[in-house]
Amino acid sequence: MFVKTFGSTVIGVRAMTITVEVNWNAQGKDYFIVGLPDSAIKESLRRVESAIKSGNYDMPRTKIVVNLAPADVRKSGTAFDLPIAMGVLGASEQLRCGEKLQEYLLMGELSLDGEVRPIKGALPIAIQARKERFRGLILPHANAREAGMVSDLNVYGVRHIREVIDFFEQDEHGLEPVKVNVREEFMESTPSYDTDFAEVKGQENIKRALEIAAAGGHNVILIGPPGAGKTMLARRLPTILPPLTLAEALETTKIHSVAGKLPDHATLVNRRPFRAPHHTISDTALVGGGSIPQPGEISLAHHGVLFLDELPEYKRTALEVMRQPMEERKVHISRTRTAVEFPASFMLVASMNPCPCGYYNHPEKECSCPPGMVQKYLNRISGPLLDRIDLHVEVTPVAFSELSATGSDEPSSVIRERVIRARAVQSARFSATEGIYANAQMGSRLLKEVCELDNASRNLLRVAMEKLSLSARAYDRILKVSRTIADLSGKASILPEHIAEAIQYRGLDRESWGR
Repeated sequence: MFVKTFGSTVIGVRAMTITVEVNWNAQGKDYFIVGLPDSAIKESLRRVESAIKSGNYDMPRTKIVVNLAPADVRKSGTAFDLPIAMGVLGASEQLRCGEKLQEYLLMGELSLDGEVRPIKGALPIAIQARKERFRGLILPHANAREAGMVSDLNVYGVRHIREVIDFFEQDEHGLEPVKVNVREEFMESTPSYDTDFAEVKGQENIKRALEIAAAGGHNVILIGPPGAGKTMLARRLPTILPPLTLAEALETTKIHSVAGKLPDHATLVNRRPFRAPHHTISDTALVGGGSIPQPGEISLAHHGVLFLDELPEYKRTALEVMRQPMEERKVHISRTRTAVEFPASFMLVASMNPCPCGYYNHPEKECSCPPGMVQKYLNRISGPLLDRIDLHVEVTPVAFSELSATGSDEPSSVIRERVIRARAVQSARFSATEGIYANAQMGSRLLKEVCELDNASRNLLRVAMEKLSLSARAYDRILKVSRTIADLSGKASILPEHIAEAIQYRGLDRESWGR
């Protein structure tokens, strides 16, 4: 007998419905799975056999052919266990519900005792199931709330294959669909952080720079000696970023779902991601890819922060592949049979020592590096990558008097309110431009429209470019940062003091640093 069931495979951040065709033939023997399955799928019939027996059914001892259509799309993972198992039971006529099986999309990994284990990508799978008007989606109980965020689709969470069999045998009774009020749950969720800027003593200039970076979505690099507080400050940046919107939360959740990074029984990602990969990370792990393309760290940091500690220690090839995604805010990955696109709109925050010994420009300790070593150390970071970092901030050690002060510093909540007001101004400014929501994303055309300078500001910028040997690439960055500073000040126009503050954040330009 011939039976169809339906599963789904995730390509990039989108799901594609896969037809699982099972043909049982009383003549012959052996099991076959075709349709470009990977090794995990080829092994599934062993798991399926044991799981079926745990439900008091028999695995046919005759020929079974399973085809995963379309046959020219590569499939991977163990989530096809459940639709294959139900197809085998239907084709062998142990279940007489072949037509009913075609009304539902089934996904889940089976253990040997019939338990249904969690899968990746439940949210995009549910979105595609609704789009194709399936009557319902049956998947592991651990993924039910995640998939239940999709409205107008009956989502059933199951723990054992016996529950799925009973569902079809008992005329679709016994399971209750999971319902999640996404908007209500999103409004009630309050992001909490274990860190706060109130815990940071001193470093007021660095706090100001990070506030500007958060307000305009600017990339920032912190450079200073060991122990000055670079990492501590960077890890507190998410506490002053604006909260995620519902659309941003859904998009971020979809990426984490595909990567299998959502916590158990989670629904929405309710706070901005903060990703801090180790400097030994590979190119593929950072940007994404693999034989079956998966999102990398830059996509997992979408709508959040990517923190690269000790930037010169990262492989140059890994850093260079970030250049295009930083500009386009998405990453394209092409393979022989497929091409996928992952979103990658993130803030880059990097930190580094000023030299190998760490004490160049230190107010008290002397640098022991030989001549030219500072510039050589900085040369580990390419000019094109450095060009895409808007704020270069020098971090100096904190004095004892500041460390021992008992007064309370400004908390993150107060800084975040100023950032939110500045972002609201930018949101209104770019409302007619799709894909632009912060000053850091402006192109050349918008830059001319939004960053008009008066004569005093223009003259100040001209003098700075000449006297401080600033490069031409610093020009646009200074304009964008000064526009953000003006937004934080509540000013409609860019004033000379805004230009002056923006200029001081270009300390790492090659012409002026390390000589």
